[in-house]
Amino acid sequence: MKRIRVILLMLIVVIAVLMVTQLMAQDEDMEPLANIEDRLLEIRDLAEVAESDVQILDITSTASRLNFIGTIPLACTVVFGTTTEFGNASIDLDMNGGAIIEHNPLMLDLEPDTEYFYRVQGSAEDGTIYVGEVSSFRTLSASEDTSDNLLSPQNGTVVLGVSSNFGGAENDANWGILSAFDGNINRAWASAGDGDDAWFEVQLDGQYQINTLEFLTRLMSDGTSQIFEFSVTTDSGEVYNFELPEDQQMTVFEVDFVAETLRIDVIRSSGGNTGIDEIAVYGDAVE
Repeated sequence: MKRIRVILLMLIVVIAVLMVTQLMAQDEDMEPLANIEDRLLEIRDLAEVAESDVQILDITSTASRLNFIGTIPLACTVVFGTTTEFGNASIDLDMNGGAIIEHNPLMLDLEPDTEYFYRVQGSAEDGTIYVGEVSSFRTLSASEDTSDNLLSPQNGTVVLGVSSNFGGAENDANWGILSAFDGNINRAWASAGDGDDAWFEVQLDGQYQINTLEFLTRLMSDGTSQIFEFSVTTDSGEVYNFELPEDQQMTVFEVDFVAETLRIDVIRSSGGNTGIDEIAVYGDAVE
């Protein structure tokens, strides 16, 4: 009988120890939960950190750019779609994984003559979420998209070759070479790390007396991808060299040559995914 009592007492002690251990474990689990509750997401109005209004720029039949300048760094996303359920999202590629002040995310692959709803939302470095109002814009009709740029495919120009497109993109996709001719400085051609070896070649729809060349280099926030010097080679073998300013800006060159095919080669750059925000040539057809 005494032995049974001892065994029962030992069982009670073991059960008590297990219960205390379990309670301690629960307390340990509850502490992080309490911390999480103390750090519930705070959602605030985007207008509180806005230096400029949210606006839609560079609207075409298939793309647009949202522009917003804040007063604090944010990691921003624009959600968009043909209804207020959105269904698409785009981030600003200049963020490079961090928060920035000026935002220019692109909305691509849109339908012509269509109303799109959008909303901007961003996360601050302290975890606060800022959300803008739902607004809308309408894309242009396909017939409204015109270009005097002789490099534009709308004018019959064909890409004969390109050193590479970032991520293996198709020529007509974002980062593809056609992004350099689309009239939208916020879509760019980016090579896949070609540096000074980046190039592309096009054939115009005939011979032209070229009189003007415009060039805006791509530039990453870390200083890479910028072109400082490039050359243009015509189908007759003539080579023309051009230097760009150290700061990124659209540069206009007055030129004088006849060509049907043009090859552009990077001569000097800051390396990396060198590319072009926008390039255009203008001139008159040779009879």
